[in-house]
Amino acid sequence: MTGLFDFRARTMGAALVVLLAAGSGASATELTVLSFNIRGGGANDGKGIEETVAAIRAVNPDIVGIQESRAESVPCTAESCPPAGESVAARIAAALGYQFVDQGAESPALWANAILARVPIGPLTPNRTGARLTIDGRSVDVFNIHLTDAPYQPYQALGIDYGPYPVLKTADELVKAAEATRGPGLALLFADMDAAGPADVAFVFGDFNEPSHHDWVDATVQAGLQPLAVPYPSEKAIEARGFVDTFRAVYPDPVAKPGLTWTPTTSPTDKDDHHDRIDFALAKAKGLEVVSAGILGEKTPEADIVVTPWPSDHRATFAKVRF
Repeated sequence: MTGLFDFRARTMGAALVVLLAAGSGASATELTVLSFNIRGGGANDGKGIEETVAAIRAVNPDIVGIQESRAESVPCTAESCPPAGESVAARIAAALGYQFVDQGAESPALWANAILARVPIGPLTPNRTGARLTIDGRSVDVFNIHLTDAPYQPYQALGIDYGPYPVLKTADELVKAAEATRGPGLALLFADMDAAGPADVAFVFGDFNEPSHHDWVDATVQAGLQPLAVPYPSEKAIEARGFVDTFRAVYPDPVAKPGLTWTPTTSPTDKDDHHDRIDFALAKAKGLEVVSAGILGEKTPEADIVVTPWPSDHRATFAKVRF
């Protein structure tokens, strides 16, 4: 494990410039959060949970949104890949000394998700996308999702084979395909947000299986990072409800800091893949300050905190917020 102290030094300055709204200061609450697709927590590779636990400990978060707490089915294809086996969430929580709740196996918004926290976790929302916690006497809503991965629009844009889906050439086509693919999952999430009502702070964690509209922009096209500018809709729709992309709040330049979470398992030059930022930690609060944010992964420069061996096919995203 390396890079933690360097990361902290780099982000001290960032904390001074990413104040999103002025807070009262004296009674502020500070939380560290982590969104992590754990790829079965070792189960897909016949391993235990130890590497996953070590990765989470490197961030020392107060709240964790886990995706893929169960193994993939065999076979696993773009058209069908249900969760298999038992969830490892209980064992990971026990190893960390955290509370946890399993959100269930699969829906348009979920794929073996779980929420972990240092404090007790309230009942799940009707569609199981979230739950309420109480920290420092304040209400904390935690939503944790895993949206549908197929059809996957970056592959459609680049003609990469992943299921029986057409190549798409325009931004409009890609946006419409993304809305059709992940709209049902977002509908479940938004219904749960409405049912939960207001909270002092709310988070959305997740593997969105869709890039950010902040990242597929003219600047990244000119830099050769993306094939075209696309205002991808899923994160944008959540931000329309007042949420902030914590990573982009600290690192607004997607060329200087791509923040790639997909994938550490292939080379950036692999013609059968495309690296992107598809894992997010979004936050919403009155007087929200994003103190720091970063990527947890296997090596620099892609990761701000490095853990080896790395257990997942995704890097994780984390943030420290104050409200």
